Formats: sequence, C-alpha cells, structure tokens
Amino acid sequence: MKADWIISHAFVLTMEGKGVGMIENGAIAVKGDTILAVGPTEEIGKAYQAERMIDGTGKLVMPGLIDAHMHTGLAIFRGMAQDMSHWMQKGLWPLMQNTKKHEALAGSLMAIIEGVKAGTTTFCDYDHSMNEIVEHYVKVGVRARVAETVNELPDDMGLVPVGELYPLDPAIGQRKLSANMQLYEKWHGQANGRITCLFGPQGPDMMRTELMLEVKALAEKYDTRIHMHVAQGDREIDQMLKRYGKRSIPFLEEIGYLDSRLMAVHLTEATKEEAQLVAKRGASMIYCAGSIGIIDGLVPPILDFLEAGGQAALGSDQAPGNNCHNMFNEMKFAAILNKVKRSDPTVFPAWLSLRLATIESAKAIGLEKEIGSLRAGKKADIIILTMQDPGLAPIYTNPVRNIVPNLVYAARGHEVETVIVDGRFIMENRQLMTVDEKEALKKAQEAAEEISRRSQRDIAASNSDIYHMMSEGYL
Repeated sequence: MKADWIISHAFVLTMEGKGVGMIENGAIAVKGDTILAVGPTEEIGKAYQAERMIDGTGKLVMPGLIDAHMHTGLAIFRGMAQDMSHWMQKGLWPLMQNTKKHEALAGSLMAIIEGVKAGTTTFCDYDHSMNEIVEHYVKVGVRARVAETVNELPDDMGLVPVGELYPLDPAIGQRKLSANMQLYEKWHGQANGRITCLFGPQGPDMMRTELMLEVKALAEKYDTRIHMHVAQGDREIDQMLKRYGKRSIPFLEEIGYLDSRLMAVHLTEATKEEAQLVAKRGASMIYCAGSIGIIDGLVPPILDFLEAGGQAALGSDQAPGNNCHNMFNEMKFAAILNKVKRSDPTVFPAWLSLRLATIESAKAIGLEKEIGSLRAGKKADIIILTMQDPGLAPIYTNPVRNIVPNLVYAARGHEVETVIVDGRFIMENRQLMTVDEKEALKKAQEAAEEISRRSQRDIAASNSDIYHMMSEGYL
C-alpha cells in the first residue's frame, strides 16, 4: 500500500494501552492528514511503500503534545509578575490596561512559536481578542481549541482595591459573549477541522449567575465544552463568599455546572472533597503545575482528583507568572511537586505525566478520537525528537528502559527536531516552515517596549513586591 511518508527504525511511543505503548524499533506510515499504520519497522516496511522515507535511527517519535490551558496574549508580559503577592491585581492589571490589541497579538504569536518549538501541536487557548489570535493558529498550521474570555469586569480593574467586591457590568458580559459567539460561528471546524471553538467564562467570581447559565445553555445548544477557571485562588473564593455565601465548587454544583462539558482549570483552592466532587460529576481538570507553583506556591489537588477517577490534563497557563509555554516543563513540575506534596517518590510517575500531556489530555478536552496517541485512523500530529543529546543519553532498554523518565525529568524541548500537524511538516531541523520566527520576535520586542513606556506610572502605583525588588537593586 502507498503512503506519503514513513518514519522507521525509531523508538515509537504510541501512548496506546495503559502506559506509553513503546515500540523499540518502530515505524509509522502516513497518508494525507491520517496515520495509516504504526508498528515494528519490519512489518510496516513489508506492508507500505512511500517516496519519502525518514530514518528514525536515534530518534524518538511520539504524539504531539497538548497544552490544555493557556493565555497566549499574556506572553507579551513574560516574567513581569513573579515572586510577588496579588499577582493579578498588582502584577497583570497595571500592564493590561496599557496594552493595545496589536501588542497582545504580537505576544500571542511569539507564544505559539515557543510552544511549537517545544513539541506542542494542540493549543487550548483562552484569551481576549481570540477572533484575531485564531488567525495565528491557522497560519502556523497547528491544532487549536479556542475560547474567548467572557467576564463582566470593566477595563480599569487595576483601580479596584484588593479585597473589594468586583463591579460587574452586564453590558460588558454581553459584548464579550457576543465575541465568543462570533468566534464559534466563523471558526469552528475551519482549517480542515484543526480549529474548534469552546465557550470561555473566566470564572464564577467574574460574572453574574445569569450570564453563566446563558453560557451553559449555548454550550449545550452547540454541543461544545466550557473552558473555565474554577477555584483558581483565594481571591476567587473570597469573592464567591462575599457575593453568594458559597465557595466556588458548591456554587457550581448548585447551578448545574459540574458535568462533562466543563474543563475546570486549576482547582487551586479546592478541598479534597471538592476535587472529588468535580471528578464524580465528570468534569475534567486542567492542572498547570508551573504557573500555580510560582504564582501561589501551591500544589492543587490533582492526585485527589485522579484517585477519584477524574479525567485530567496539563497546561502551561501564561508566561507572566509561569515564564514559558513548554510542556516538558509542565510534565517535570507536575511529577516533582506532587512527590514533594505527598512525601512519596513513587507517586506521579513519569509515564503518568507523559499521558497527561498526550492521550489523557486529549480525553480531557474532548479530542481523543482524533489525537493524543499514534494509531491507524487518527490525525497525523507527530513530533520527532533526537535522543542524541547529552541530556537524554545514554539510552537503556533492558532490563529497564530509561527513555520516558529522561524525557520527563531531563528534556527541555530543544530536542524536538520535527513537528507534524495534520500530516504537514511545520517544523524541520528546528526551522519553522510557516512563519518568520525572527520577525515575530522583533515585533514582540517592539510591543513590549511600548507597553513598558505607557505602564511605568501604573506599575509604580501598584506598589508590588517585584517593583520593590527592582527599586532596591535586586533585579
């Protein structure tokens, strides 16, 4: 049978079965946007021929990574709100209110490029101006599951004192919901199905119950999912108690939000019992280990959630607090932080982290029939890594394989040489084929300089920890 191309003689992680599905001398045959077959090199070589043959000797072939929660437009503020308290109010808002749309868009493209170069092929982006951001995904050629951020907050939230009840404006909420609807109607299913759209309420503390219920009704009408922060911090819990007299998760249970449509992001402040309830109701959990570790110094109850039978995924969140959109970083953080939290080196093994960035993530976001593992009939979203790297060498295969532990605990992303989405090569030999990386970085830097100039007064007025560090010569 004829294939378009075949990779052979590689270590292949299929992510099929209960573990990583390793084939030591494996091959994969692809035609168009679809995987034809995966198996031992000898078997694939007998059954398939292709004009393009790729020698995978010394390489690792695996499904593209899935970043299940991110805000790419915030990447323009990378590293600007760290090692500090009140990260959002004192760190982000002084910058956001001084940022123009085209500047956030420049940050978004930079973040997408960063993700691709570290092996991410599916991006669950959740941001403002998504009707424009989505064009980056089409141009770069990756898969994206996108949502417009919907809330009822005024643009000058940075002026609201910490701890005061948020002012909610229904007109703002309707305008943002309309943008989410426009996104769905224009983009859902576009680019050969690579673009799919969700609804994105920012959090139960940032909108009225009426708007939340309207969003849920729309998700049911269009048969899609809801991407939402849930119990994402003590700030949210404080707002919920003041407004409703209930914590976030009991409140969501009361209004019927906890079901399989909900992708519940963070659960930072969820109790064990609350996390178990979310799992029991069938909602998925998106765990952003690096972001929450740096911003809040906490480890959300991901293990409690998984032990209750919940479906979970990993996400990078945002670059102002997490610094990066690198899923190898998230896999490593997720494993190590939970070992420390439980004081048990056996919990959260490397293979679990890897599944939570591939096949389990695909299940959590509702795309497991298309992506997340290498199997005949699935989309050809594939990455090729070199194993000939000091950080991944030497390779042991018997009596214990060290490939997966090294991939999770030692890889940094630069080992990814080739990225393929929908059967299309979008990066080869570390070179992006679809966008000009240097030009994108140049525009992002120009945008950052303009934001810096306009934000100086508001950053100083925020009196943040990081501003004091700068003033006192620590940075």
